[in-house]
Amino acid sequence: MDREAFEKVYNAHYMHVFSYVMTLTGDRHLAEEITQDAFFKAFSSPSGFRGEADEATWLCAIAKNRWMDENRRRGRSAPMPEDLPEEGRSLEQQITDRDSSFRVHVLLHGMEEPFREVFELRIFGELSFREIGTIFGKTENWARVTYHRARLKLRERMEKTAQG
Repeated sequence: MDREAFEKVYNAHYMHVFSYVMTLTGDRHLAEEITQDAFFKAFSSPSGFRGEADEATWLCAIAKNRWMDENRRRGRSAPMPEDLPEEGRSLEQQITDRDSSFRVHVLLHGMEEPFREVFELRIFGELSFREIGTIFGKTENWARVTYHRARLKLRERMEKTAQG
């Protein structure tokens, strides 16, 4: 790919990929590093873009793999939440509230895969169910079902922690 074409793709998709990686890492510097690495890997790979998904989905899938590699290299642990978002509000309201966002992220961090990642892709990455299915190599319906199960699991964890 020539420099001009690379710059066009980079400029068009950088913020989308970076935002997605931020939902995975929670660390701006690490997210920048992984995003840059994903673009480098995408455009230095001999196989390149095959057109099986749109470019943003393809780049997010590469970034997800780079993040997983980084996690394996570093290991990870989740701190326990000190308190929970207020009860009586919808899950979406709690997530968008700045004060409770961190606590929701902590609960999500401890959630098992693929539920955590599907939920984050949908809510924070703003990807469609079709795009999420593509990233996982599954169907759109699989992504919908997994998202709704993740949503139920998160709600259960929030209620359980509020009671305990």
